[in-house]
Parts: sequence; C-alpha cells; structure tokens
Amino acid sequence: MKLHRLCVFCGSRSGARPEYAEAARELGRRMAEQQIELVFGGGKVGLMGIVADSVLKHGGSAVGIIPRGLLEREVGHTGLTRLEVVQTMHERKARMAELSDGFVALPGGYGTYEEICEVVTWAQLGIHYKPCVLVDIAGYWQPLIAQIDSGVREGFVDPAMRSLLTSASTLDQLFQQFEQFQPAPVQRWMGLRDS
Repeated sequence: MKLHRLCVFCGSRSGARPEYAEAARELGRRMAEQQIELVFGGGKVGLMGIVADSVLKHGGSAVGIIPRGLLEREVGHTGLTRLEVVQTMHERKARMAELSDGFVALPGGYGTYEEICEVVTWAQLGIHYKPCVLVDIAGYWQPLIAQIDSGVREGFVDPAMRSLLTSASTLDQLFQQFEQFQPAPVQRWMGLRDS
C-alpha cells in the first residue's frame, strides 16, 4: 500500500523517556523522505510538535487539525503547510480520518488512547479499511496490547477483528506493515458497510 497521508496520534507532552522524542523526530524525517504528508492534531507542543517540526525540517508537508477551543491551550502550530481550525473534537477526528490513508499512535495520554481506539472501532464497523498501528516505543503500548488480547480471550473482541490493530516496535517494522497492508478479509461487525 502506498501512503500519501498518514495520521499520527501522539502526546501533547514529550513523555518521561528520550526515546519517545527520538522516535517522533525519526518518524517525521522518514515521512518527509518518502513524501508522506503528516496529518495530526495541529499543536506545536509535546510529541505533536516534535513530529511536525521534523517533517517540516526535512522538506515534508504537515497538515494540522485543531479545535478553536484548543488553539491557544495546545499552542497551535503556526508554521505548518496548512492549519485547519474546526469547532469541535468530533470534527477534528472526522477530518483527520477523512484526509488520511492510515493511522499510527506514538506514545500519548488519554486523547491518544481515545483517538486510536476510535479509528479501530470505525474499522470494525466498516467505516474505513485503513491500517491502524501502535508504534510501541520502549514497550509503551504493551499494557494496551495485553488488554486487547485479554478481550479476545474473554470473548469481547472477535478474534477475526484482532488484526485491525497491529503494533510495530521499530519504524522499519511500521513501514513494512504499511507496504504489506491488505484490508482484513473479514465480515465487519454486525455486517455494517459503508454506503
């Protein structure tokens, strides 16, 4: 699969480990080199700002989507290729999904958890057929991966749907997953499909 635009969910903080910022910088560089446009939450702080700055520093393109109410709180990034200001978080997420060919989650907090879980749910419902990948830097996502696997064992996550969210411990693995991505040949949850 050839990616043109990649949505990156990540923290508005940099986190406790230097590896998180290093991974964000490297992801931004590699996206720019491969001419993959960044779609993200539009902030200039934390990992959001680091990945965007790296994309731009290496000659790439970055599109930020930010709600008006967060423009000042998240310190909207004014140096982007394009910054779209929307009214609500719902509009933000829908617009990010509309623009993107795939989704990755770097480490982050509540907002990052919610964003990646929502797009995986949309994949389960057949709203989109795009890859969703956790970038598992320093084992950050291992507790969530264990919880999802527990959901499968306990009968709450259909085993056929488990592949809708994958993980990569390195950026090489991440880009290999995108190259090899094929939408899962499974009946979507409850048979729902987009019209």
